[in-house]
Amino acid sequence: MARVLVVYFSATGTTKTVAGRLAEVINADVFEIIPAEPYTKEDLDWREDDSRSSVEMKDPASRPAISGTVDNMDQYDTIFVGAPIWWYVMPRIINTFLEAHDLSGKKIILFATSGGSGLGRSVEKLEESAPHSHIIAGEVLNNDMSDDDLKAFAEKYNKDE
Repeated sequence: MARVLVVYFSATGTTKTVAGRLAEVINADVFEIIPAEPYTKEDLDWREDDSRSSVEMKDPASRPAISGTVDNMDQYDTIFVGAPIWWYVMPRIINTFLEAHDLSGKKIILFATSGGSGLGRSVEKLEESAPHSHIIAGEVLNNDMSDDDLKAFAEKYNKDE
């Protein structure tokens, strides 16, 4: 059976909780994307034009540094990638992660945590960062989902095509 990895970036802990539960119910390995420079509350204030997150999201070339990469990425066929939604897309740190690995031939299934928007243009904004992979727009997952719901999500998007 193919090995599955759940990768996530969590700014406030919400995505971490969902990613951990998803990995548990589908028996997947887990990797947390950790920014080299942690985000502060002020960095995440999307109402401020000069906050770190606002500056990063306004610059399509922004690639916030990360601490660490996945060893032996070649052992995984399917990678669930989760993050909060910032400005209707996944944060630029997801691009950093994707570009740090050879994901050729991998199925990448996106999931997000969001208070009000879906995945938006995330697939479009991430495709150049993971050439030769197949990126699939999954769904917004929330803390109140049952284990059965999380398992159904994984099965829906990680089926043989």
